[in-house]
Amino acid sequence: MTGEHRIVVLGAGYAGLSAAKRAAKVRGARVTVIDSRAEFVERVRLHQAVAGQSVARWDLRERLAAKGIDFVRGRAVHIDTDTRRVELEDGQSLAYDSLVYALGSVWDASAVPGVADHAHSVATPEDVARVPALTGRIAVVGGGSTGIEVAAELAETRPDLAITMITSEEPGAWLSAKARAHAARTLSRLGVEVRSGVKVVEVDRGGVTLTDGDRLAADTVLWTTGFAVPDLAARCGLAVDDRGRILVDATLRSRSHPEISAAGDAAVVSGPGDRHLRMACATALPTGKHAATAIAATLHGKAAPPLSFRYYIQCISLGRRDGIIQFVAPDDTPTGTVLTGRPAAWFKEGIVRGAARTARP
Repeated sequence: MTGEHRIVVLGAGYAGLSAAKRAAKVRGARVTVIDSRAEFVERVRLHQAVAGQSVARWDLRERLAAKGIDFVRGRAVHIDTDTRRVELEDGQSLAYDSLVYALGSVWDASAVPGVADHAHSVATPEDVARVPALTGRIAVVGGGSTGIEVAAELAETRPDLAITMITSEEPGAWLSAKARAHAARTLSRLGVEVRSGVKVVEVDRGGVTLTDGDRLAADTVLWTTGFAVPDLAARCGLAVDDRGRILVDATLRSRSHPEISAAGDAAVVSGPGDRHLRMACATALPTGKHAATAIAATLHGKAAPPLSFRYYIQCISLGRRDGIIQFVAPDDTPTGTVLTGRPAAWFKEGIVRGAARTARP
């Protein structure tokens, strides 16, 4: 290798920062991170933020500079794959030799009429900042991990609120029977009303309409189901799936543009049992690191290694004093082993702090 190899990392979430930290150790490479935010906020704590709790932030430029990584604040609007340049909204243009695409995911506000105009999301720090002061009746739509965490955190922190969870299946339907039962008991103990077996078909200024014809009044609707990815990759001609996620090979390189690697929520990554890895911090950190590892191997004349990955646990907070640690098989299917209660809350907190340490430059 001759000259300085320019590695640009697009996105400063868990996947992007993990990639940048690893890339910064590559001999002969110059690393630049691009992100529209000036600060990093732990996404896995946004359910705490919407409940009014203080969530730590840290300055990206300062942290990255300490590791010799350049930072450019801006929003990417185009990737010129012919000239290998990332074009930003403010007119800047950055050249790359290798690009790590790690733009993460956003909420999907298009599935149900009225969601974009009358519901609120907790998918990003900006979304949380737009949630109005919570009073009265709160409808939490979605019974996945995010919905469970939001409902439980609000119920514990704000007992003055009347919280209803609306979900097409029981909360945590994919979990083991023991974990599902604990989630149901805890939500009931916290005073959360659960409406399961129904879907929202419309959101308006005063609440939601359900598939069974009922109307549920709500002062605020928090939409926690359905995630989408930015359309940048699709617009720029990269090979993507029907959701806009980049199709990658076993080394996380784009199948259509091998000078681009993708990691985290923005990539379709095959895992154990040929199941696609889920959108999660647990996926973002190792795939970000591996994308940079594969680039380093190529620069040093070695074959890029395939990703070797398995899941171990799923973690769900049920407020600050309770939780679920679901142990899983390598392909992410639940086993019969579950940790619950206060020990699970401590375990989850340790995992979250460890993820922050891993991502922090």
